[in-house]
Amino acid sequence: MAKINSEAIVLVRKGDPYRAFERKSIQLNEPSADEVLIEVESFGLNYADVAARNGQYREAPPMPCVIGYEVVGRITQVGSDGSSEWIGKRVVGFCRFGGYSKKVVTKVNAIVEIGDLDAGIALALCTQSVTAYYMAEYLTPVRKDEKVLIHSAAGGVGTILIQLAKLKGAIVYAKVGSEQKRALVEKLGADFVINYKKEEYTVQMERLLGGERLDVSYNPVAGSTFKKDFKLLGSGGRLILFGGAELSGTKWGIFSSLNFVRKMGFVIPIGLMMRSKNVLGVNMLKIADNKPEVLSFCLQKVVELHHEGKLSPQVGGSYAVEDLSKAHEALEKGETVGKLVIHW
Repeated sequence: MAKINSEAIVLVRKGDPYRAFERKSIQLNEPSADEVLIEVESFGLNYADVAARNGQYREAPPMPCVIGYEVVGRITQVGSDGSSEWIGKRVVGFCRFGGYSKKVVTKVNAIVEIGDLDAGIALALCTQSVTAYYMAEYLTPVRKDEKVLIHSAAGGVGTILIQLAKLKGAIVYAKVGSEQKRALVEKLGADFVINYKKEEYTVQMERLLGGERLDVSYNPVAGSTFKKDFKLLGSGGRLILFGGAELSGTKWGIFSSLNFVRKMGFVIPIGLMMRSKNVLGVNMLKIADNKPEVLSFCLQKVVELHHEGKLSPQVGGSYAVEDLSKAHEALEKGETVGKLVIHW
């Protein structure tokens, strides 16, 4: 098979973002029958990228590798089953890793035409918005007057979850780590804002709930927060886990991982039934692998919602590719809001 030359930011070692990446020439396979080649102008950052850099994301390819889940660019080549009408179209697209490259090959069902839409907005509509839509609309829809806790509420997924929950008339409790993030989540519609740096968030939640129970928790943190959220849930409540940020930055390898699991404890299925509580795990990479039509559906829906003025993705920072390490550091430290975008 013929090869395509490209340039990429390659993950070459774990840990420190300033030592982890190198800019290198790479080669890609030409698009197969159901694939397209995208000339990339920008790509997005996700917290899974931080986990991959820290060696905490087992689905990541072995190093050296090119990570990254989504890109914006123009299609320059289509596979044998594709339509030539795609050539020259500007699209946002998912990729199963490989996003930190100037050229990306991906499935034709993983792209959406975006015209002249801002790259940052388009990328925010991709992985983060699709994750939020899948959880809040597809997997287990939020309903009117449900009490919804959103961890990392000022982040890319969190800001979309707030908007989706408010579209349904839910009551939103937005958990943030600084007063600077309060204004953003309030602007997006959060009913209550919880700064967990000021006071233990469960104490604040119990006070705000006033004896009532939580219906939904969207939790990308896991670890010790799992038991806390589970205790807050009422009958019919759903605890949706879609990340393990509490593990990030730990230094003791397998011992940190074991401690992370210990903090979460073990859930006995009969206990879930008796209490009528639900724990759901979400890994969008698995959905992409095994149900790509679901991913495509969710992407189409969030783009439609944006065009209808019902969804406003938040772009928290735009970086030149030379500053990728700085963006990684900011994301890992929780200093950012919304989507982070890298431009070639």
